[in-house]
Amino acid sequence: MAELDQVATWANCGAMSLTGRVDGPPLVQPAGLVAAAASSSADLAAMTKRLGYEVAVDGPSLLAERAAFAGLHRRGSVSVGGAARFERCGDGWVVLNLPRPDDVAALPALVEAAVDPDDWQALRRELRRRSAADLVQRGRLLGLAIARPDERPQTPAPGHEIHRGPARPVRARPIVLDFSSLWAGPLAGSFLADAGARVIKVEGEGRPDGARSGPAAFFDLLNAGKETITIDFADRSDQALLRRMVAAADLVIEASRPRAMAAVGLDPSAVVDASATSWLSITGHGRIDDPDRVGFGDDAAVAGGLWIDDPGGPMFVADAIADPVAGLAAAAIAAELLVDERASAVEVPLSRAAAWAQRRPVDVSVEPDGDGWVVALGGERCAVASPTAARSRGAAAPLDAHGVALRAEFSER
Repeated sequence: MAELDQVATWANCGAMSLTGRVDGPPLVQPAGLVAAAASSSADLAAMTKRLGYEVAVDGPSLLAERAAFAGLHRRGSVSVGGAARFERCGDGWVVLNLPRPDDVAALPALVEAAVDPDDWQALRRELRRRSAADLVQRGRLLGLAIARPDERPQTPAPGHEIHRGPARPVRARPIVLDFSSLWAGPLAGSFLADAGARVIKVEGEGRPDGARSGPAAFFDLLNAGKETITIDFADRSDQALLRRMVAAADLVIEASRPRAMAAVGLDPSAVVDASATSWLSITGHGRIDDPDRVGFGDDAAVAGGLWIDDPGGPMFVADAIADPVAGLAAAAIAAELLVDERASAVEVPLSRAAAWAQRRPVDVSVEPDGDGWVVALGGERCAVASPTAARSRGAAAPLDAHGVALRAEFSER
């Protein structure tokens, strides 16, 4: 994709309008990442065509979908969703992502000081006394989503194979178990459902997908067409049911830290070898490289190099950008796993996907135009569009809507 085409696509897809300071122009620098999104959507179309139902999507348009449903806007050094922020430390910057009340409560432990977790003036004094590396290491131990810019070097691929297994049958309508939540994993699963796969969404008893509490239309977009079952992960009979479902499936999609799967007796490599079920893992930083580390779309994007390094202070790129980038790439990889005649375990960490998607910064003039902005492309002027929610799949099934039928189907025989 030529540079001017990238800029035009970036301006049109809605993600550019989410990038920059609230009181300044939207920024064109990350425009090159739309080439990665377009590449993944082309791979998805090619792989799903082999499954029998070609799924054609406009990859760049996915980058701003959540913001369109939630009515979000750019906020510069604070993430579009408001939970993540850049903070200065002793030797540079860190990103703190605090979407849960427990994350805020853990801030005094992060800085090892008796400060009020809501007193940001005091917290910032403590943060500046510590190095970025030390803060990330301590945050990892505390279960916080914290990252340094550019932790991951640029990589030629968004994912990599972690285990190659035995031959497997290729079924006309494969079964996919989707253990994932929020954005990236459910996005991948939604495209497999579009391709004709039978996708079963597995949620924990008392711990449903957190996206259920967000914009309902966005949750529907990611999960319509999936069967749903609720599992008590602490119950031994439910753990056995889960293992039977995994053994019968063609693919598992999960986004949990390895210890969560180990607690119910599931290990990707062992599953691949024992039942020829392929496994796709979408975690913040990788089940191999950093298995216990928490990561979400905004902080993982920064770790992978998708951020704006500006003299006035660092800024985020679009909205939790590592999520749609990783989800789309994972969908293409998942479709390939379903047509592969051998089972495999593959991972697509959010930060790795971001490191793959980052491209050389683009420098093109952005000018005001009435109440909006335009990008000057030679003799043409391209308007910067707001995010739009163009796709629709219908309503997602309620919690455990298919639980009774699925329990009967996968009962011990």
